[in-house]
This record gives sequence, C-alpha cells and structure tokens, in this order.
Amino acid sequence: MKEKTPLIIAVVGLAGSGKTEAVSRFLEHGFARVGFNDALYEEVDRRGLARTQENERPVREEMRKNEGMAVMAKRMMPRVDQYLQEGRNVVIESLYSWSEYKYVKELHPDTFQALAVYAPPDIRYRRLAGRGIRPLTHQEAKDRDYSEIEYTDKAGPIAIADWTILNTESKEVFLSKVDSLILHLLS
Repeated sequence: MKEKTPLIIAVVGLAGSGKTEAVSRFLEHGFARVGFNDALYEEVDRRGLARTQENERPVREEMRKNEGMAVMAKRMMPRVDQYLQEGRNVVIESLYSWSEYKYVKELHPDTFQALAVYAPPDIRYRRLAGRGIRPLTHQEAKDRDYSEIEYTDKAGPIAIADWTILNTESKEVFLSKVDSLILHLLS
C-alpha cells in the first residue's frame, strides 16, 4: 500500500476570524506548524530590536521591498520541506499575501491547500476589542482590514481557498467544523 503524501494546509483569514484556534486543532491532530511570520520575528531579533508593532512594521515593509511580497514564504519553505521529508503534515500560519500563496502552490501544486476562516467584520471587531493581547478598537480593526487587503494582498488566498469555515457561532461549534475537515483530510 502506497504511503500517503504529507499535506500542506495554510489557514488564512482576516484578524479575529479564528485562525489561531483553527491552527491549534491541526496541531492537536499531529500537524507540524510553520509560521510565515516567524521569518519577520527572526529578522527583528537578528537586528537586535524588540518585537513590537512599531519595530515589526518597517522591517516587514523593508523585507518585502527588498525581497518581494513572497519573502516570508521563501524564507520559511525550507522548514516546510524538512517536515515533509520527515513524512509530517504541515499547517502554515500567517500566510498573508497572494504572492506567498502562489509561491507555495507552484512548489507543491498537488499537496498544498488553503482553509479560509471567515467571520463578518462586526463579529471580528468585537473579538479583537476583547483580546487580552494587543486589543484593537473598532476603527483600528477596520483600518487593519483595509491595510491588509490593499497593501498585503491578503484577500487573494482567502478568496481562492479550497475550504471556507464560517465562524459565527460558539467556539465549540467552530472547532467541531475544523475537526471534521481535519478528519476528512486525514482519511
């Protein structure tokens, strides 16, 4: 019997949609996590800067200007490939741009798929306002949405995702939907 090829699943969505909760479920099912934002954090650390939004934003913008919009994917794909070589399924967190999506899809056309987590703005903005870490006001959340759509090309991966899970009910209902998808993927 042929061994199943490991999967690469990117969890995409706008801030407050539930991506982090979804990723945690993939981890519970044995997926290895690769965060594309880790490339940014490593660069910030390399420069001896504190990990703050004030420091991260200009570094991220410089990285994208100098190395292109797919820079995070390019820097993190060796980790993805290492897990695949070990036979592990991978969940990608923080895949944001259309360029990143296309880069991964070109490298792994048959095994890379995306899960979009969706919640309408009013629900997401309430969640973001209630976060313990880096809460956002309604206006800050709206501004972030616009910025991510206009300047990060974040909408493309969400629009073309292989699956979309609506996260408008309880956390338990949402996680049940994520678990159902994972079990389907692993069957």
